[in-house]
Amino acid sequence: MTVVIAELAYYPVKGCAGTSASEAVLTPAGLAHDRSFMVVSTEGVYRTQRRDPRLALIRPDIDADGTRLTLRAPGHDGVHIDVDTSGARRDVDLFGAAYQGIDQGDAAAAWLTDVLDAPSRLVRVPPEHHRVTDGRTPGTSGYADSSALHLISRATVDLLNGKLAERGAELLPMERFRPNIVVTGWDEPHTEDRAHHLTIGTAELGYTKPAIRCAVTLVDQDTGRRAGPEPLRTLASYRRAPQGGVALGTKYSVLRSGKISVGDEVCVGVWGESEVQP
Repeated sequence: MTVVIAELAYYPVKGCAGTSASEAVLTPAGLAHDRSFMVVSTEGVYRTQRRDPRLALIRPDIDADGTRLTLRAPGHDGVHIDVDTSGARRDVDLFGAAYQGIDQGDAAAAWLTDVLDAPSRLVRVPPEHHRVTDGRTPGTSGYADSSALHLISRATVDLLNGKLAERGAELLPMERFRPNIVVTGWDEPHTEDRAHHLTIGTAELGYTKPAIRCAVTLVDQDTGRRAGPEPLRTLASYRRAPQGGVALGTKYSVLRSGKISVGDEVCVGVWGESEVQP
């Protein structure tokens, strides 16, 4: 069976809802507009669904050229933001690392503070942002947790859901794992662990690391509430990573930019060993 892209999604504001797409431009930092904005505290520390699960309720919409951002949430009027890419830089903290961000103004800050019930500001990645990400294939990204792209196969999530069903637990939708690329056509779960070089159209991806799962997977993306111990409890029974935690899906760096679309064939140029042993 041909291996193809089944779903594409990007997340303009880190931690907030994603946007599905039929096609997307793949830049050195990942899908265009992915994690190019971030909600921070007044001290500049990043907000995450780990601590602020209501971020999941915020639905960003950004124009194709990135000049206008709209934020919406249930029970709140939307706010429209003319994106500032040249304003004063401010220090921001992402996982304890120091970066810069461009504050997007008081209207965005007031709206986010109201929705999250916590003093907040919105920042954008500055044009000179030259973050170097780690892993087997270094690259760059905006405000993503680590590498530019998160890819997962349907077979991998189907296996997890089968194990959840055996425990009598609720099956989980793909959106719970917040991938950028969902692949179909691999019959064996976790094949992405071994796919160390991918070509999709004219774009090329290099393997960086397994996707270590965190408490964000406990958050129901429709309600913005933590929904219990799954899937982390079940993943701990069969997907423990050697570096600690549990893994599901794979992270990649962008080796060559291009345009990718749902239905594009995914070709593996280099196979390797999985870092996560069953």
